[in-house]
Amino acid sequence: MTDGRMTAAAFLVAELRRARTRRGWSQDDLAKAVNYSASMVSAIELGQQPPTAKYLELVDKALDTGGTFSRMLIQLVALDRAQVWLRGWRAILADAWALRWFDPLHVPGLLQTEAYARAVFESDPMLDPEEVERRLADRMDSQQTLYTERPPRLVAVLDEAVLRRRVGGRKVMCDQALHLARIATEHPQIRLHVVPSSADEYPGLNGPFILASLPGDVELAFLGGQIGGQELDDPADLRRLQRTWEATLGVALPPQESIERLRELSESWS
Repeated sequence: MTDGRMTAAAFLVAELRRARTRRGWSQDDLAKAVNYSASMVSAIELGQQPPTAKYLELVDKALDTGGTFSRMLIQLVALDRAQVWLRGWRAILADAWALRWFDPLHVPGLLQTEAYARAVFESDPMLDPEEVERRLADRMDSQQTLYTERPPRLVAVLDEAVLRRRVGGRKVMCDQALHLARIATEHPQIRLHVVPSSADEYPGLNGPFILASLPGDVELAFLGGQIGGQELDDPADLRRLQRTWEATLGVALPPQESIERLRELSESWS
């Protein structure tokens, strides 16, 4: 959404899900009908992958819609400047030269251990084992971005409460905190800040977000969500999130103190 309104692209994705569920089909059922993988159907319905004209043509045929989705793509989405798949998270990640990432709920995905990420996904009762494995593989694969020849500059801020909430057990939390301390110490392109539990209310607690800087002076924001993600490029939205970032960074510990706090948190779980 932009300015509180649903974009045409987001509407198309929502209608795809509705049409499938009205038919009583699972994502696997639709995948078989259109000869695509179930993981691709899932990615499209989560707004993580753009539906191609061919895909929509096959969906229209499978669901007997009379070409509704194909027409929506041509007549509505093409006019929509703020498409949910304008770039897509993985494309943003591949292109970005700098990322500013705040999360008051979980360890940022690029910095999660495999055990922590698995525990996060397995906590969702709506995800079957196959979907958990697919998302876990995708998350681990995305982390390779940090180890390319030219990795993005990543500044991440997380609330101390994230590492005091048990996710996956004591060993998982101990290893996760140690992993963060290690990567913040050893990786030249990563800087971590921890907002201490002693901090009062601050703007970042309203929700996680990522600010991405891309070549050509392009600035984007990405908001995580229960279902897919939301991409923002409106200047007013970006200014608001930049102010939130600055206020949040202002209450966080400096890098070295943050590393020391991470080590202390690791010991508290051992």
